[in-house]
Amino acid sequence: MGFFKDQLSNVVEWEEFREDMIFWKWSNREIKKGSKLIIRPGQDAIFLFNGKVEGIFKDEGDYDIESQIIPFLSTLSGFKFGFNSGMRAEVLFVNTKEFTVKWGTKNAINIPAPSLPGGMPVRANGTFQFRVNDYVKLIDKIAGIRESYLVEDVKLRITALLDQLLMKWIAKEGKDMFNLQSNSYDIAAGIKTDLDMQLFDTGLTASGFQIMSFTYPEEIQAMINKNASYNMIGDMNRYQQVKVTDGMFSGDNKGGGMASDMAGMMMGLNIANQVFEQMNNNQTFKTSGSSNGTKPNFCPNCGAKTTGANFCGNCGQKL
Repeated sequence: MGFFKDQLSNVVEWEEFREDMIFWKWSNREIKKGSKLIIRPGQDAIFLFNGKVEGIFKDEGDYDIESQIIPFLSTLSGFKFGFNSGMRAEVLFVNTKEFTVKWGTKNAINIPAPSLPGGMPVRANGTFQFRVNDYVKLIDKIAGIRESYLVEDVKLRITALLDQLLMKWIAKEGKDMFNLQSNSYDIAAGIKTDLDMQLFDTGLTASGFQIMSFTYPEEIQAMINKNASYNMIGDMNRYQQVKVTDGMFSGDNKGGGMASDMAGMMMGLNIANQVFEQMNNNQTFKTSGSSNGTKPNFCPNCGAKTTGANFCGNCGQKL
């Protein structure tokens, strides 16, 4: 007589599949004669008996359990030949894909800063990736007591750690508190290492961690933006010129045409002063460089002071 004699057939498959489900357990039902195992793409099937792994099957397809699965299990102690009733076993289906999760700090984190007694309040957001990499640890720590496990469960565990990890890696090695984005790669790499250690005993691994942006309070961000503007412009004179130009061509001045006219007048005066100064310089050069039988005080070629010599000591021009 055949295996699982006189029993009705059934199908062992992931019945409640969801994209955000890490594993699901087919359990507490009889595996009967003629039963089929269905493994879909991106799934592994783990046969369990009395809480121990009997076999792991990774190739997708439809399998006859009696002829294609049972012979490859690690032991047959629980699968006796010749019994007339179905056997009870568990099949753990595991999602093998890499999961990507968005994260963000719920509240501002006060990062210690020497110039700020209360710390620098910072928010951050980004993504992280994880996947299952150790089935034995997964079964021992999680699947042994749960029927399923969701991405949200892992997210809750990880986000509970992020505040202290962000604080640790931002403060490490004296990161520039006002330019954290430039150090985001190093900060993220450190956090990924720590998260991987936290997940290690559950059979999961953190395969990636990214920081998309840091956010400061509005007043601090305004100060950072203003400081960046000063640095880009280089000096206050040029900053004032740019502000005047912005006033001339800005379309959202609350003062309307008067503000634009005033800005234009200021710019015109500045330009006139520059032209007048240039004219004075040219006139001085012509006067000092004119020839009336005496040597010029300044070289007509390069403008350097001549000190009564026959040739310019700077460019060699005959005087």
